[in-house]
Amino acid sequence: MNGKLSPKKFLNLTGYQWTCVLYLAVAIFCWQLKYFRHIDNNYLIFRASYFHFRDHVNLYLHYPKEYYDVYIYGPAFTLLIAPMSLMPESWGFFFWEVGNAAMFLWAINTLPFTNRTKTAILLLCAIEFANSSHYMQFNPTIAALIILSFTFVKRLKEQYATLFTVFGTLMKIYPIVGLAFFVFSKNKLKYIICSFIWLLVFLCLPAIISGPGFLVQTYKDWFAALTSKNLTNQDLTTGFDWCLMGAVRRLFQDSTIPNWPFLLGGAAVLGGALLRFKQYASLKFQLQIMCSLLLMVVIFSTASEHPTFIIATAGAVIYMMMQEKPFTLFNITMLVLLLVVTGLGPSDAFPKPARVWMQNYAIKAYIPTIIWFKIAWELLFKDFINDKLPLKHGYTTSP
Repeated sequence: MNGKLSPKKFLNLTGYQWTCVLYLAVAIFCWQLKYFRHIDNNYLIFRASYFHFRDHVNLYLHYPKEYYDVYIYGPAFTLLIAPMSLMPESWGFFFWEVGNAAMFLWAINTLPFTNRTKTAILLLCAIEFANSSHYMQFNPTIAALIILSFTFVKRLKEQYATLFTVFGTLMKIYPIVGLAFFVFSKNKLKYIICSFIWLLVFLCLPAIISGPGFLVQTYKDWFAALTSKNLTNQDLTTGFDWCLMGAVRRLFQDSTIPNWPFLLGGAAVLGGALLRFKQYASLKFQLQIMCSLLLMVVIFSTASEHPTFIIATAGAVIYMMMQEKPFTLFNITMLVLLLVVTGLGPSDAFPKPARVWMQNYAIKAYIPTIIWFKIAWELLFKDFINDKLPLKHGYTTSP
């Protein structure tokens, strides 16, 4: 100890820890920017859902005197938002923003990579995290729940993996893809039992807020709202439908192009990959399935919008950073386009005519879609058994 500062630390924090601080700082910055300027509409929607549910008010109608736009999550979400709704608005909003950051950081931290790799993942996801945080959205937590559903299966903690999957699904449908990790479970009976227990718990638990009768009605209202929203999303000029199907619809200017051929193709790719049972011995194959699913819930969803892409970007970046040689020409090109076009494209970093053009043609979905096609090809045809991963010290590929 000669008094010199360690090159690996600054103010006694590692680069990885500083990256975590960055995420918290972004969340706090977005909180103060939105709250003190009274432009916290999306949080007001989330906050009001608890009071509407408690007072037996239909969650899925327009309430222009309270906020614009509509609530679209399941009744289970009111359990999550209840503590923040009961706080003063400023504190509830603060914990909402910081909580989303903390969940995403926790999920990335559970991945079996070196801190150097996790630092790279977080830095490359920072723009999309800022996008989601700026819009006060729930998507960083959705990405986290999918990742945690995988990592806790690998830790032989199916009771928690299924908790994340079931609770997440009953809030926002996307985490249902975590059920695919059942095939990687070492204790499938435990996984099934825990899934049914959590399903029963979280289907019924919101009744402590609303009572059972209104809860049943709310599930019916939720289904109707999702069906209606799926149809309205497919308009060629909205800020939704930024997905593979939407990009094709906008390219040909034909809103009648159906979703089902694309969804069937995506399901066929996933099913074909999961039938490669010999590849299950490879942790990299399993992680790549997770990355594929993180991308699929966005690029195959008509509800995809600007702040949703933190989920897809996490999948794309994890995929590239877990390669033995992550900075190939293809990966560097994709990363640059992912940061500039996908991350910054719909923002003020581009002039308004460019932003309008990108929205009209769902350009934000292009790069994640290209990356997914590459992942899909490898999942179907590549031999993963001898592939190396940037694993943290002491981690083995078998639990």
